[in-house]
Amino acid sequence: MSHSFRLAASAVAILCNSLAQAGNLTIESWRVDDKGLWEELLLPAFAKAHPGITVKFSPTSPPEYNSALNARLTAGTAGDLITCRPFDVSLDLFKKGQLDALNGTPGLKNFPESAQVAWQTDDGKSTYCVPMASVIHGFFYNKKVFAELGLKPPETEADFYGVMDKIKAAGKVAPLALGTADQWETNQIVFTSIGANHWKGEEGRKALISAKAKFTDPAFVSTWEAMAKWAPYLPKGYQAQTYGDSQNLFGTGRAAIYPAGSWDISYFEQNSKVEFGAFKPPVQKAGDPCFISDHTDIAMGVNSKSPNKADAKVFLEWLSSKEFADLYTNKVTGFFSLSNHKIDVKNPVAKEMISWRNQCKSTIRLNAQIMSRGTPSMENELWNVSSQVINLKMAPKEAAAQIQTGFAKWYQPAK
Repeated sequence: MSHSFRLAASAVAILCNSLAQAGNLTIESWRVDDKGLWEELLLPAFAKAHPGITVKFSPTSPPEYNSALNARLTAGTAGDLITCRPFDVSLDLFKKGQLDALNGTPGLKNFPESAQVAWQTDDGKSTYCVPMASVIHGFFYNKKVFAELGLKPPETEADFYGVMDKIKAAGKVAPLALGTADQWETNQIVFTSIGANHWKGEEGRKALISAKAKFTDPAFVSTWEAMAKWAPYLPKGYQAQTYGDSQNLFGTGRAAIYPAGSWDISYFEQNSKVEFGAFKPPVQKAGDPCFISDHTDIAMGVNSKSPNKADAKVFLEWLSSKEFADLYTNKVTGFFSLSNHKIDVKNPVAKEMISWRNQCKSTIRLNAQIMSRGTPSMENELWNVSSQVINLKMAPKEAAAQIQTGFAKWYQPAK
């Protein structure tokens, strides 16, 4: 037996050995609510196609996840598969060498570029998590109220105000269920959702990062101007109204329109008898191209210290499959697979929202990438100024100037 042949034979023996011992994977995640879903539906579906690999779903509660995961990664006790939050939290893990680069992974071909950006280096050269799901923003509307008043879901901003004028004139329910007490909705559900049509989605977002655009430009100021126009249509005392109050108002039929994140679908299906539909953020004028906030929320990567990387990659390939996309989208209602696979979505409101991807271009929340890294925190500043604009306590131009000034304080290109 030649030396090289002997080496090859022993390599095969070692490989067979390691395969016999491999096949146990653990998933780290913050999605405690999804434990039943993984154990009863997703993992059995994976096991059917890959009987040699056993997978355990081991979640940590959301507030503790980042710190607990960091501790386990540092100690070398973390699971093989790491569920990735979007942008900087996961980017830091990759920079520390705790997540493997996945460049060239075949399954990534199933995801558009905008879906991958939340789990890539700033230069876009390395991807380190496989995208799983996003949430989409738009509006829910009470079908009964619309039918009684002969209203159609609005397509332009003029239609939108026209519809709200008619609801207000009828005087039975509040036109819009939104409050400013918690502040976050004014940015995450309103500003970055309706604004996408103003700043042309990714084009405007990338222009801010490259400093070719400023928040004081008309595309951004006009978004706050549109929000200031909402004030007369909001419920009495909206300044003290929380997110939970808004859900309650729409869910009990006392408001006609609800600015929504798709995650709210399952909340209303479980807690309300109101029959509701969804419409996408209205465009500024008829014939304008449309853009939706299709925000990257959750992905999965490989622990760089995992002893079972080959099996972990098999699992990631399955995460990129049509089978997974279909199961996840239909069982975690309001969380949509980020893949290009055509999915038959069963829930009618979720089906409506995912259909917008075929009509409009997708973008992500405006400040999610790079722009919220410094001090002052742009995320918190946007909560604050957007609430004040809706409260009519701050002019749209002032809001824009405050955000731009704060950004330029720490971001070199914006100076």
